Amino acid sequence: MGKSSVRALWKAKLEGSLAKEVLGADWERDGRRRKFRGTVLGIDSSLRGTGLAVVEFAGDDRGVLLHSETVRMAKSATMADCLGGIYRAVASCCGQFDVLHVSLEQTIYVQNFQTAQVLGAARGAAIAAASVAEKPVFEYAPLRVKQAVVGVGRASKAQVAKTVMGLLGHGAMLAADEADAAGVALCHAFTYRAKVE
Repeated sequence: MGKSSVRALWKAKLEGSLAKEVLGADWERDGRRRKFRGTVLGIDSSLRGTGLAVVEFAGDDRGVLLHSETVRMAKSATMADCLGGIYRAVASCCGQFDVLHVSLEQTIYVQNFQTAQVLGAARGAAIAAASVAEKPVFEYAPLRVKQAVVGVGRASKAQVAKTVMGLLGHGAMLAADEADAAGVALCHAFTYRAKVE
């Protein structure tokens, strides 16, 4: 990304039109910005440390963090136990909160085949739980999440966590996996557009 592109993204963020810059013309309809309303469950899936964040949006650019947790699994836990734990945690969030949508990051490129399988299984457990709860699932590329939340696609994890804290008005830094999950929820709220008939 060149300097002019980065400057354009920061300018768009400061002017409040970042999503239009990133996503294109469908950000606006009839000259007005449409804001997302509802509760989103953001998920940062990992076999032994899945981050979950439930964020409520009332139609403005700030979300309210209702719940966050990291689903920690012991090193001695089998893969089946880990997947069951992820499934139960996601199902619990969907049942406990009035979740409208579930969002998570798309699979990133990994060189190790076994790692890809494990990540895919963890994502599958989370998606299956959301699907059984009849919640729509949305997936976003990591680059898109960073662009929507921070304004820069190559932002560091620390930058994302700090921006998430500011956008949620949260007084303390969230754990890394929970901040990533909240970032995916924020990305969804900032970029989702309902189909207009």
